[in-house]
Amino acid sequence: MIKAEWFYWLVGAVFLAMAAQMVVDRTNPKRLGSAAFWGLLGGCFFYSSWVVEKKAPAEPLGVAVLAMVCLGGFPLTGRGVPRTTTPEQRAASAARLGSRLFVPALTIPLVAVVCASAVKHWHIGGEPVLEAGSETILGLGFGAIVGLLVGMVVVRERRPAVPLHAGRSLLESMGWALLLPQLLAVLGSIFQEAGVGTQVGKITEQVLPEGQKYVAVAVYCVGMALFTVIMGNAFAAFPVMTAAIGWPVLIQQMHGDAPVVLAVGMLAGFCGTLVTPMAANFNLVPAALLELKDQYGPIKAQIPTAGALLVCNIAIISLFAF
Repeated sequence: MIKAEWFYWLVGAVFLAMAAQMVVDRTNPKRLGSAAFWGLLGGCFFYSSWVVEKKAPAEPLGVAVLAMVCLGGFPLTGRGVPRTTTPEQRAASAARLGSRLFVPALTIPLVAVVCASAVKHWHIGGEPVLEAGSETILGLGFGAIVGLLVGMVVVRERRPAVPLHAGRSLLESMGWALLLPQLLAVLGSIFQEAGVGTQVGKITEQVLPEGQKYVAVAVYCVGMALFTVIMGNAFAAFPVMTAAIGWPVLIQQMHGDAPVVLAVGMLAGFCGTLVTPMAANFNLVPAALLELKDQYGPIKAQIPTAGALLVCNIAIISLFAF
């Protein structure tokens, strides 16, 4: 059986390898901080396996996360000068390859779908080839590996160190924002455990006019968008607003169709993602990678779309959930 844990170890090994590169990269004025940040992350991928198996305490993982927060927040991480081709060389290569440049990227979802839909049914000696319940994440891992190999074939690159250097450059460009979705998702769980959703629900029930389901739908969708703006992640806002309004009010009291309410409610949260700098990986990182003059340019361009989509989500739940 191929286990998902093996791919987590592979990801950890990649982070550790890149951290080792950062240590010796003297073009990065903060190379030690950068190496410590990504090295801690890579080590967590290995240590967490022992935590899951109850062979090691979880507290060191918390200490590592706090250390990473300090390294990224002060800030003690930086970026070196990437080993890459000149803009002219990249333009010439892009013109030569044309649409073939999209083949490696399209390979990843294709392999993931094949693994999740077909390979999951394969068995050897009565045992499934892929670990049960992890077919999708394993498909994504296989897709990344196959996509890397396909990319090297497409650009005719035979040196395995080249994609590692390119990946490190991209990693340094994104910085700590790469981990923001995971941290914010945990924040949503903390809010839920603290009972924030329950308290918001009590306040909402007192304020909302009784029986006004369309007003409740609007409050749920707008609340999802606003909480996402605050928390930076719709997955973090979802348990709070669903516990407050989505489940107790729209589904239990007003008998709304659960799949419609919850699925479209999540889409309403994504409207908030479009307009918040807290969603750094969606809004600030692309601006940095594209070297835009206005780092908030993507947010400003997405505000009209977010508003229109929010109105549509409210209409969809109102029309199809009841």
